[in-house]
Amino acid sequence: MADLGTEVRDAMKNPEKIRNIGVAAHIDHGKTTFSDNLLAGAGMISEELAGKQLALDFHEDEQARGITIDSANVSMIHNVNNENFLINLIDTPGHVDFGGDVTRAMRAVDGAIVLCCAVEGIMPQTETVLRQALKEMVKPVLFINKVDRLIKEVKLTPEQMQERFVKIIDNINKFIKQMAPKDCKESWQVSVQEGSVAFGSAFHNWALSFDYMKKNNITFKDVIEAYENNNYKELAKKAPLHKVVLDMVVKHHPNPINAQEYRIPRIWHGEKDSEIGKSLVSCNPNGPLAFVCTKIVVDKHAGEVAAGRLFSGTIKQGQEVWMNMAKKNVRIQQVNIYKGAQRIQVDEAPAGNIIGIVGLKDTFAGETISTVEMEPFEAIKHIFEPVVTKSIEATKASDLPKLIEILKQVNKEDPTLFVEINEETGENLISGMGELHLEVIENRIKTEKNLEIKTSDPIVVYRETVQKESDVIEGKSPNKHNKFFLKVRPLEDNVYDAIKKGEIPEGKIKKKDEDTIKKFAELGYDTKESKSVREVFNGNILVDSTRGIVHIGEVIEMVMEAFEQVMKNGPLAREPGMKMRVDLMDTKLHEDAIHRGPAQVLPAVRDALKEAMMNAKVTMYEPLQVLQIEAPADYLGEISKLIQNKRGQLLDMNQEEARITVKAKLPVAEMFGLSSDLRSATGGRGVYFVVDQIFEKLPADLQEKVISKIKQRKGLN
Repeated sequence: MADLGTEVRDAMKNPEKIRNIGVAAHIDHGKTTFSDNLLAGAGMISEELAGKQLALDFHEDEQARGITIDSANVSMIHNVNNENFLINLIDTPGHVDFGGDVTRAMRAVDGAIVLCCAVEGIMPQTETVLRQALKEMVKPVLFINKVDRLIKEVKLTPEQMQERFVKIIDNINKFIKQMAPKDCKESWQVSVQEGSVAFGSAFHNWALSFDYMKKNNITFKDVIEAYENNNYKELAKKAPLHKVVLDMVVKHHPNPINAQEYRIPRIWHGEKDSEIGKSLVSCNPNGPLAFVCTKIVVDKHAGEVAAGRLFSGTIKQGQEVWMNMAKKNVRIQQVNIYKGAQRIQVDEAPAGNIIGIVGLKDTFAGETISTVEMEPFEAIKHIFEPVVTKSIEATKASDLPKLIEILKQVNKEDPTLFVEINEETGENLISGMGELHLEVIENRIKTEKNLEIKTSDPIVVYRETVQKESDVIEGKSPNKHNKFFLKVRPLEDNVYDAIKKGEIPEGKIKKKDEDTIKKFAELGYDTKESKSVREVFNGNILVDSTRGIVHIGEVIEMVMEAFEQVMKNGPLAREPGMKMRVDLMDTKLHEDAIHRGPAQVLPAVRDALKEAMMNAKVTMYEPLQVLQIEAPADYLGEISKLIQNKRGQLLDMNQEEARITVKAKLPVAEMFGLSSDLRSATGGRGVYFVVDQIFEKLPADLQEKVISKIKQRKGLN
């Protein structure tokens, strides 16, 4: 192999020649084979092994299950018109339970190749990953894969194939129009004529785009003939996948300088006119340092490697940096760039690159690293929340400290996993996106981390919320010198949706955060009200509606802390709160600061808020998942029976020839063992995908039962 290290080192210094891209698709649409072929074409792995080596699935469990679980980073050099371009690619998983990896990968990249199977078309997960990309302002191009199957299995004529392609392209464009930010709805449409759509077969390693067909005089007929004469290897020589796809990437995806200009205002809420703000928007290698960690990989030799995107400045080995969330200084031991699964050490790397850093102790995905203290990047939010929990313990009591260490490590590697370690009760909880997610994590702890564990049956995490507006409730501090007056009411639907979509960022809101204040005004809050919103936390908001309170500035932080505590543990069964608006109406505070410390303020606000929630008819909401179920049409009766037995509801049904696609919503509490129930109901031929996740009021006849069950489990009286 040629020394690619030198070429990569040279290219990384010129941001105009860099493209940071991700591959995003539905499970089993051929992403990893596709990425392997790109690597092979760029000379990163041997061609014979491409598609078989699974260079990016280097975890044993990934190769055993045949699915990608972790996103892997890789850099390659691609030459267009005698110019070298550095393509940094992140391969992402397609399974919904690992969707968190997709979200985090999208923070680091500027362009996405949306991979779509020619036979199956757009699937629920294709939409989910595309939605993630558009939310992070990542520009899509389209690759229609598995065209060989249309020719060999489905035996379509060229005209029918064209119809099939047009349908897929229209669906993708319709979705972009719905989901893309205002200014990109039109300009980001994908089109065959402009060359932002390609099609081919990752398995047979060929691809075509309009530009390439024109330039090299290849027609669709040539493709069909190649398959008729069993000569597709020649096709792969004439139209190699990596050449066609990477040419499309270089032409249609933005370089970091252009991308950061429009992406930074969306993903960073600091002062745009500050030195760091200007440097971020211009991707300035000489500005202050700003790096966002999107993934932690634990390496046997180097320890923790934090991979992510450098948005500003130049990072050097040995440099001292500040971790904005952990609030501490650390020294960078190594700066790495990628070459497949290998890391090459470099002395320094300038803005616009995807790199790996060794030496950030106790970091996590989403941490912002800089030279000067700065407003951290917006928290990386996943579309779905963890809704399934298991308690986990070490089989041998003596292994408890080891288990706690491993759980902390697993949580770093996969931040969509929510780990709660209770050192007092010794109960450790892990919450994930679904049954498979937790199963994979358990498996990894047993095999990769060599620890014997036992886990409980899955537990569902409910939500507590209010049904009406409460009266104004008074909370007194233990010393009786401070009073807080609060009321709570259901949060407006449009505000809640905007928080869920990420249009309103979670977190504390600063006076200077004009974008968020403006957003509240657009949603119907008056100016005074918009400026009074103090915090957005887990889909709830806190508004400071007090007037002329002298010491409010000193206690508001504590009020926010108490608000967070109650939103994590509601009054019914200590389940998290959702969709509530809490107003602090008035306070009477002691003159002397010593008498209004945390020990006084926190209990007063907590008690008032819990009482206000009870007064506003607090009730339990349960998580439901909207599923798409696919099976042969003969099994429709069995499937609808299965849905009914699980308290589910049929939403929609489509039949295409001998197959049906059913949309249904099911309570997560009833979904355990769904995969095996569905298999037995459909003779092993049914599959399901998660399309969406929603919360709905738990039926009245189940409220009491569920609450007492949770209380019993948590040991509450």
